[in-house]
Amino acid sequence: MKDATLQQILADQAAKRAVVLATDLASGDERLVYPHEAGNDPLLGEAQAAARLDKSGVVEHDGAKVFLNVYNPPLRLIIVGAVHIAQPLARMAAMTGYDVTVVDPRAAFASEERFPGVTVMTEWPDDAMATLAPDARTAIVTLTHDPKLDDPALEVALRLPVFYIGALGSKKTHNARLYRLGKAGFSDADMARICGPVGLAIGAKSPAEIAVAVLAQITERLRQPPV
Repeated sequence: MKDATLQQILADQAAKRAVVLATDLASGDERLVYPHEAGNDPLLGEAQAAARLDKSGVVEHDGAKVFLNVYNPPLRLIIVGAVHIAQPLARMAAMTGYDVTVVDPRAAFASEERFPGVTVMTEWPDDAMATLAPDARTAIVTLTHDPKLDDPALEVALRLPVFYIGALGSKKTHNARLYRLGKAGFSDADMARICGPVGLAIGAKSPAEIAVAVLAQITERLRQPPV
């Protein structure tokens, strides 16, 4: 790897920008491809697939073998609302490889005792989002049912390239949420990014089962190609 290429990869990692190093195995020619950015690189599709699966490997392109080395930022999950569902969700997500942060200004709920080994922030959600700077490898889930907490987080999330946004609540609650967000200036296309009611429809009832449904939906959105 050329020194200039290495320095650029290090800069991209510091900026939490996904990048794929494409190296022609015959000639040694190398270049960087950015899977989450628009472009006309002929390897963009292959780089996007490799980045989505977090899987480096060899692909064939125009008769040449090219090694794609994926440099993805860490996966992150931001949970807004230190409620019962948040506890198993935080544990399961951490086991799956996510760097988990729980955000809730209610310090009685957002405590290290209830969320051992997890980053806990007691700022208001919009302030916490500004500090956390969610990126394209970040999932955001709101769980409080309280518009004063959930809506500010969703408004920030909808302006960012996060790969998943989910919000807990019934269909009635979600429709009311969409009405408020529409009044705040968000389009139907913007609001379609929100998975609500959150989680795959598997009939989940208990907090742990709901957490399974949520994490499964996050995984589906992360790994499956966009429709």
